[in-house]
Amino acid sequence: MIAAHRAGIPVFVTGGIGGVHRNGQNSLDISADLTELGRTPIAVVSAGVKSILDIGRTLEFLETQGVCVATYGASKNFPAFFTPNSGFTSSCNVHNPSEAAELIASALSLGLQSGVLLAVPIPEEHAAVGHLIQEAIQTAVTAVSSEGIIGRDVTPFILQKVNDLTQGKSLQANIALIYNNAKVGSQIACALSKWMSEKRSKSQAQHPGKPPIDSDVVVIGGINVDFITKGKTKTLHFGQTNPGSVCQSFGGVGRNIADSLSRLDNKPLFISATGADANSDAVFNYCKHMNTSGVARLEKQNTATYCAVFNENGELSLGLGDMDIHQQITEHY
Repeated sequence: MIAAHRAGIPVFVTGGIGGVHRNGQNSLDISADLTELGRTPIAVVSAGVKSILDIGRTLEFLETQGVCVATYGASKNFPAFFTPNSGFTSSCNVHNPSEAAELIASALSLGLQSGVLLAVPIPEEHAAVGHLIQEAIQTAVTAVSSEGIIGRDVTPFILQKVNDLTQGKSLQANIALIYNNAKVGSQIACALSKWMSEKRSKSQAQHPGKPPIDSDVVVIGGINVDFITKGKTKTLHFGQTNPGSVCQSFGGVGRNIADSLSRLDNKPLFISATGADANSDAVFNYCKHMNTSGVARLEKQNTATYCAVFNENGELSLGLGDMDIHQQITEHY
């Protein structure tokens, strides 16, 4: 969850999440999955809560953490990993990838920092095996008490016991769940991407010229095309041509900062203005690695240019700047 969120991936798929362990009200054995869902804004697609846990208390804990819990399908029944119904219900359900995408987008847009849990029931063709596995789990849980298994040894003991009792069918069902979750999660991710793209397009249609914001950082400032000249003689003679070298570079304090951040994998939205001329073509070609969607290209305007003249010793003799375009970076824009 943390890695996906840092990478900007809003949908994460797993098998089943952890939760409050049985007798957790006394042992306080609670999976970190639940607290992470409460502080990481990402959608987690799973087959519900592992049935070896206390599902009721797990759902209560998720509610306390402010996590939106929904079942994927026609029912609100919350699945118990190997079985489609745990005896508990989600607060809502979504019927298809589009509804799931809209729920995720709406929940994450609130800025609450908590995540969304989408519970996907086991496919019908594996449900019968699921009931067999559930019976084995009850037997294994009883064995935990009778054999005095405690702490971190409980989960591996139960899983091994269930695998033995079902002759490996629990592992096959587990693999089937992973495939199904991955399929559903992929469909939801595609639908979410489409939903967000359509929303951005609609926003652009309603607010022409307003740049899309897809970064936590916005840089507002100037773009300059710089011409740096250096004389080859000790003394520069004004009023005549002097021998020297001329090179072109790209500057502007705003552009420089946005450039540096972009090279550090934090692509800010850069807001600026240029003319619609050959200099702006050069700027945009050089700044392909940056998010320049907020840079206005204005007709009948000159891209900002700056010319610096240095003597042989590297001392500035003269500087000229055409910066009028920067007045177009208004508060309103």
